[in-house]
Amino acid sequence: MTDITNTAFKGKRLKDGMIKSRKTRTGDLIIAAICFLLMLVCLLPMLHVLAASLSTPDALIKNEVFVWPKGWNIEAYKTVLTTEKYVHSLWWTVILTVICTLLSITLTICCAYPLTYSNLRGGKLINFIIIFTMYFSAGTIPYYLLLSKLRMLDTPFALIIPNCISVFNVIIMRSFFYGVPDSLREAAEIDGAGPIRVLVKVYLPLSLPVIATLSLFYAVGRWNGFSDALMYLKSSESRQYWPIQLLLYNIIRAATQTSEQATQEGFFDAGVSKTIQMATVMFATVPILLVYPWLQRYFVTGVTIGAVKG
Repeated sequence: MTDITNTAFKGKRLKDGMIKSRKTRTGDLIIAAICFLLMLVCLLPMLHVLAASLSTPDALIKNEVFVWPKGWNIEAYKTVLTTEKYVHSLWWTVILTVICTLLSITLTICCAYPLTYSNLRGGKLINFIIIFTMYFSAGTIPYYLLLSKLRMLDTPFALIIPNCISVFNVIIMRSFFYGVPDSLREAAEIDGAGPIRVLVKVYLPLSLPVIATLSLFYAVGRWNGFSDALMYLKSSESRQYWPIQLLLYNIIRAATQTSEQATQEGFFDAGVSKTIQMATVMFATVPILLVYPWLQRYFVTGVTIGAVKG
């Protein structure tokens, strides 16, 4: 009788395990299908832009291009690579992104590190002021008037200084520093290390994930930013400081004008305007995408570890 009961019990467990296994496989298939659809949603627009940049203008006018080029025309890329304003704008955006990223991550570290000291005088007040600025700001017009008074309009400083630090990123960095064991800092202080040496020798080597993650945030934000350049770079002399995104914006804006107006603006030849737009989009998108694989291993770790303590 006992053997029959054990056999029935084992059979029931085996049956339940098979049902759970089927449910697990079904759930995995559903998740995989959703991920595949999301991947297509993200990938198809990029493939369409790439195909349009390699197609002939006639194929674009006839709406014959979807994800595969029609005619295989590379004149748009030749135009972009041989036109001085495109090359200059692209390199200036690279330099601007590097400068802003280095400055921003340095200021973020310098702001977050002192806040980890519990005996910092006025630490609570400083924390309150920092968080207050994240929720409340004066607005665009006072911001513009301030830059005008500081004589920063139509200069590259208008693209570098105003957005050189993010309160949200400071909070992430500060939270990551809170996660570093106090015993490491105390051991360094016993050996005679000062605050700066503790930062360089203890905190920074342990903070590579969050530094890489926030650097990516700053770099992507600066590379994709054009609204500040649109507002603060108005004179004709400041065109040399146009980032690639603002140049692309003006190309698309000029596309709505007549051929004569577009040619006078000097953005493109009206005959290849659409392919020039798509080629410029590729040049404005691909460089920053190439940064992600190098920082991917730090990305998740940097954000999740920095959120352990607040």
